[in-house]
Amino acid sequence: MTETANARKIAFATFVRRALDDARALRAWSGTEVSRRTGVSRQTINRWVRGDWASDPEAERVVAFCEGLGLDPAAAFTALGWDRAAGPRATPIPPPMDPDVEALLRRLVDPTVSDAEKFHIRETIRYLAYRPTLPGGVRNRGKQAG
Repeated sequence: MTETANARKIAFATFVRRALDDARALRAWSGTEVSRRTGVSRQTINRWVRGDWASDPEAERVVAFCEGLGLDPAAAFTALGWDRAAGPRATPIPPPMDPDVEALLRRLVDPTVSDAEKFHIRETIRYLAYRPTLPGGVRNRGKQAG
């Protein structure tokens, strides 16, 4: 293996590892959850982390991985050495975040907040994120009685 190929594997493995670490720390996602959210198998993600691949990862999988984690695929492409010709892109300004969500994120990374409270915050967020939404007619039934 050439030095360049090895360096690319290490750079991409580092990118993937950081993305996974952020998903665990900020969103409390397990490897299985990352796989489910991105559509990329755990085996593939593990191979990327180990740098254990003979040919370059498929661009579609890299994009799916990045989009599932809210990352810019250009960073992954740069780690893979695919973006040499492209100049630096302007980083898009993220939309403003709700102040309550910012407060929750600060509590989740605050070392003085107990693990039990962080667990409760994460579980509540998961519940709200994945609860089924009721059709419009079902929601208004209680208002019709009377």
